[in-house]
Amino acid sequence: MFQYFDLNKIKLLLVYDKTDPLVFTSSMFLFAFFALLFLYRVLYKSKPARIYLLISFSIFFYYKASGIYFLFLFVISFVNYFMGKWIGGAQSRKVRLALFLLSLLLNIGLLIYFKYTNFFIQIINVVRGSQIAPLDIFLPLGISFIIFKALSYVIEIYLENIEPVNSIRDFTFFIFYFPTLQMGPIERASNFLPQVEADNPISKEMIGTALFLIMSGLLKKVVIADYIGINFVDRVFDSPLRFTGVENLMAAYAYALQLYTDFSGYTDMALGVSLFLGYRLTDNFNAPFKALSIADFWRRWHITLSSWCLDYIFKPLQMKFRGMNIFGNALALFITFLVIGIWHGANWTFIVFGAIHGTYLATSIFTKKLRQNFYKKTGLTNSRIVKFLQWFFTFNLVVFTTIFFRASNMTMAFYVIKQIFTFFHAEVFMQFVLGYKLIFGLIVLGYLVHFIPENWKVKTQELIVKTPLIGKAVMLAFVIWLVIQFRFADLQPFLYFQF
Repeated sequence: MFQYFDLNKIKLLLVYDKTDPLVFTSSMFLFAFFALLFLYRVLYKSKPARIYLLISFSIFFYYKASGIYFLFLFVISFVNYFMGKWIGGAQSRKVRLALFLLSLLLNIGLLIYFKYTNFFIQIINVVRGSQIAPLDIFLPLGISFIIFKALSYVIEIYLENIEPVNSIRDFTFFIFYFPTLQMGPIERASNFLPQVEADNPISKEMIGTALFLIMSGLLKKVVIADYIGINFVDRVFDSPLRFTGVENLMAAYAYALQLYTDFSGYTDMALGVSLFLGYRLTDNFNAPFKALSIADFWRRWHITLSSWCLDYIFKPLQMKFRGMNIFGNALALFITFLVIGIWHGANWTFIVFGAIHGTYLATSIFTKKLRQNFYKKTGLTNSRIVKFLQWFFTFNLVVFTTIFFRASNMTMAFYVIKQIFTFFHAEVFMQFVLGYKLIFGLIVLGYLVHFIPENWKVKTQELIVKTPLIGKAVMLAFVIWLVIQFRFADLQPFLYFQF
């Protein structure tokens, strides 16, 4: 009876394979998640059993993504749990401050070691002309998300906004929770921990919403992001000088869409998977390309990161520089977005990305009164023309920064920009459309779906929620079939895994 079981194949499924990390879009995750849901329902009446089941699955999920570095989760959990307890229980302000600074040192020290050590070695080699060999350091997936999630807990305790959690099990669950491990959202303890203590009933509405989010995420990630990335964006950005300015410009617009559909697609799936388990996560996106200013863009893009940096970096800096008035606010913004750029990766391109956004926002502060006076004098305040121009300039300013975000180095970024401005032949556009019909169609479709009115999306979600179970199953089966067809183009890793 055991002839149908290949123990070697089963072992391969259970052990870590760096070439095949466990992700939401993999067939293995689908089967593993169905098994989890079955056990979750069996154990549903016992809250401790449910939590331990999810902790165990989360460990397996991260192990399949990062191997032995799943132990990193235990280090982060224990360090921040006890730091939170000690900071919350300290009677002296000096002791509280010392413990808080130690927790910052430990968390940020781990992040710097794994993510930036070789970057610093590279800088030292350039400055000193030395030849220090880079270290063989493995970068655990999602380390930036995990560290920032843990830091928010310690910071909130230090600021006396929350009390330390008494259960190390619940805190471990907060850190380990698998839907948020690899690409966020950067969940706050104040939002998640109360849900751990609650009963978490799972309603029909939650199941319908979960299915809508998972299907939406799969279509965004595989059908749009992966396909245009593999078949167009990668080719242009890897060799920009082989393409005209038209193709480089289209690649920039395509990559902005790819980045959004990839990351928001993951977020949709994470939110959907979490709803199946009874937990509500913070949404990370709110139609960012509809923004009318760069500040508005960051209120809509990667919301959990931008709000984290607003609360824990910008506001303290704003207070520190308050004597400098408008210059202090501009400097605080610039530093904050420099940190956001550095957070994304150990590459000058990310630093430039953050610096450009910081410059945008600082410039906006200095020109705010000038713009307001102009609108009043011309009677254009809140006019459609002004709103269109605000959207047009904001969108294109954002797309420009994504060139640096995508380029492998500064030279390649400048090559893309150079081609756009010095080798632009408009007649190539129709050749591009005819030569890349499916690519062009997906780009147009992606942006059209993004810009449709919000109430259309809400009504679509409500329709899926109200659809009978058999109808939901048919829709999900069709989406999975469509995803399989597009995956023949090869599978791309999630872009934000590296962060």
